Amino acid sequence: MSVIQALAIVVAVWGLWRLLRNYFIRSPLDNIPGPQPASILQGNFGQLFDRHGWNFQDELGEKYQSVVKLQNTLGRKALFVFDPRAMHNIIVKEQYTYEPADWVTTSLSLVTGPGVLATYGELHRRQRKMLNPVFSINHMRHLTPIFYEVAHRLRDGIENQIKTPSKDGVDMLRWMHRTALELVGQGGLGHSFDPLSEDVPYNDYAKAMKELSAALFNLALERLATPYLVKMGPSWLRRWLLERVPSKRVQRLKDIADILDENAKGVLSEKRAALKAGDTAIQEDVSSGKDIMSILLRDNSAASEEDRLSEEELLGQMSIIVFAATSTTTIALAQTFHLLAENLDVQDKLRNEIREAKLNAGGDIPHDELMALPYLDAVCRETLRLYPPVTFIMREARKDAVLPLSQPITGMDGQMMSEIHVPKATTIVIGIRASNLSRAVWGKDAKEWKPERWLGKMPEEVVDARIPGVYSNVMTFSGGGRSCIGFKFSNLEMKVVLAVLLESFRFEMTDKEVIWNMAGVKYPTVGKGSSYAEFPMRVTAVV
Repeated sequence: MSVIQALAIVVAVWGLWRLLRNYFIRSPLDNIPGPQPASILQGNFGQLFDRHGWNFQDELGEKYQSVVKLQNTLGRKALFVFDPRAMHNIIVKEQYTYEPADWVTTSLSLVTGPGVLATYGELHRRQRKMLNPVFSINHMRHLTPIFYEVAHRLRDGIENQIKTPSKDGVDMLRWMHRTALELVGQGGLGHSFDPLSEDVPYNDYAKAMKELSAALFNLALERLATPYLVKMGPSWLRRWLLERVPSKRVQRLKDIADILDENAKGVLSEKRAALKAGDTAIQEDVSSGKDIMSILLRDNSAASEEDRLSEEELLGQMSIIVFAATSTTTIALAQTFHLLAENLDVQDKLRNEIREAKLNAGGDIPHDELMALPYLDAVCRETLRLYPPVTFIMREARKDAVLPLSQPITGMDGQMMSEIHVPKATTIVIGIRASNLSRAVWGKDAKEWKPERWLGKMPEEVVDARIPGVYSNVMTFSGGGRSCIGFKFSNLEMKVVLAVLLESFRFEMTDKEVIWNMAGVKYPTVGKGSSYAEFPMRVTAVV
């Protein structure tokens, strides 16, 4: 037997042992109740990443206790968590013990660059510290007129489209996506992506942004290998190998990554060229910090060499922020219009509140008055509670840890457990949707869309639960050091768009069946079999 053959046998035996031990060696997590794995290889994660897997997620939140054992790929144990104290421990108190898994950050970084969502540890903290100022309430006030200008263009574009009625209706997902991209373009990058003048096809960049979430989600299991693949030789070799992978899904994700990179470089180059040429408007933007890139360029140039972001990091911030802001705001708005179309009495009541506020303001409703409109706020909060765009997030234990619980759970052995011993490398799935729909917190009507629940005093159960989210006692925007940095930005976008469109239009459903599909950020299709994201609605002018 040659040395190479012997080495191959050793590697094969070692790999087989690594696989088999997951199935046969006892784990502290084995005492936690959970569903049987649906697959030997995928465990429960095939169900978790099924785009029609809503029933599975709801079953985890309703049938089991607030911590559920899942089986990860290749027999590894995982936890599905929506216990408030446990979530606080994971995302706030011990957030550096529970970081995103390497495969999550590595694969995202390969597509978007090393932006704030694709990094962890000290690098993530440094990037987030530099970005924080742009998302303050005071900065949102400065952005409000910009948002209104975009929303007015949106209104005019829809108005032009409905002058020629179509049996297919108006694809509100397309309009919302184009609008969200333009909003973050103007408010985030100081750059216009779309005039919103008419119903035109997506450009390559908008199309790539629209498809990115589903493309990543559909390759979730394949992405598990990315931490190992990035170590396979130099980048040119990895690129050469990638281009020869016989998978349309892999090749489409590669094309998306190339489009994002090309456009990020273009926007950054334009701004730097304008600065160098003495463009007064751009210089004023940079000095006053009107958009994310202006603040980054200004602060980065003034930062010490050790704190300064590299060119690659600057490009990464652009792609990741545009993607995160565009995808989530698009879906939040589309979901809101869906609910308003199914509840026309709510839509009428909200329209009346907006019109009265606009009449009192003598024009566009100023920031503080807009954010304080009670019924508009209630509709937004209830929609974001019941239908979060992101249904779960994932973390990985970087070391052995102990996870405390708000309420003890009953183990498989019948004993009560008030804490759980979590082995190093355990995958933690934080159930955002499960937490938001918890009957223990929100009562028996937790799964009902009831904006009125936000108009009175919050129930003691909600307050006492101490949900660790940064927004309104829900987990929709997560919490801690990795919470959604732009939740105020997104909330303002939603309210401005709703205020402008509801004053002018009435939104109703067509006879087409709209199905919501699970993904990194969920998306609607017409019919369950379709993979094309769209949301047709009947839109008519109101007087």
